[in-house]
Amino acid sequence: MEALTMSSVFPSTVPRGVARPGAEAVALKGWLRAHQWLLLRRLSQLGILGLFLLGPWIGVWVIKGSLSSSLTLGVLPLTDPFLLAQTLAAGHVPYQDALIGGGIVIAAYLVFGGRSYCSWVCPINLVTDCAAWLRRRLGIKGGKAASPQTRKWLLLFVMLAAAATGTIAWEWVNPVSMLHRGLLFGMGLGWGVVVAVFLFDLLITSRGWCGHLCPMGAFYGFLGKTALLRVAANRRSACNDCMDCFAVCPEPQVIRPALKGVGQPHPVILDEDCTNCGRCVDVCSKDVFRLTNRFDRRES
Repeated sequence: MEALTMSSVFPSTVPRGVARPGAEAVALKGWLRAHQWLLLRRLSQLGILGLFLLGPWIGVWVIKGSLSSSLTLGVLPLTDPFLLAQTLAAGHVPYQDALIGGGIVIAAYLVFGGRSYCSWVCPINLVTDCAAWLRRRLGIKGGKAASPQTRKWLLLFVMLAAAATGTIAWEWVNPVSMLHRGLLFGMGLGWGVVVAVFLFDLLITSRGWCGHLCPMGAFYGFLGKTALLRVAANRRSACNDCMDCFAVCPEPQVIRPALKGVGQPHPVILDEDCTNCGRCVDVCSKDVFRLTNRFDRRES
């Protein structure tokens, strides 16, 4: 996981020449404040995963099912809208509970941002964040990257595959589903998929899976276009161009318009690919960023 090591706190333990985004923020704000959003995200990701595992592992059934479709406390149905869209594309009529569950999840992400799923819920984010952290520590540079638009083409392919086969074909190879099923029933092939995602991000392309390939992320990006919760660079005049925010952001291309006023006059990040992870807020020693709402366009 990102920057949660002793070397984050004690500079003497960091090898010379290795970039440490957020070091100045740690020195000025303290370690806890410089990692507050990261820690909250880890608590959210591991907490949600833990609630799913309580039943199969120790017999306490808070949530039954998986991230694709679940029932909480025997009352609240939740359905992954991406799964629901594939089901409809495949020509199947979902059960009423599935439609209700999908509606609840869609309503939540219309408020909090579709790609908040990627940084606050998705367990694969733990894997890709770990790969990104290790890549920085090892000083691995470069790598061939596909266009971020590739994931949108893959999303189209997934939907066409569902329509052509009449099945939810993506779920057979979806790393999120494979990791979840593996934790419940034994990893098997799931380990290979998770390791492949990790190695791809570590050795080939920085943030390669989530930032360039994952069709699920593309879907949630479309879902959160008009979301209320946003990150804003309200104190962008205080920016000292340290580039730490760009180094830790899983979608660094979303920062520049708001931070530098390129193509927009206001400081709010409205790009659909922003995951609302809050790492830019954490690592900025000048407190340039904050999590706010899309209408908060004040500058200070």
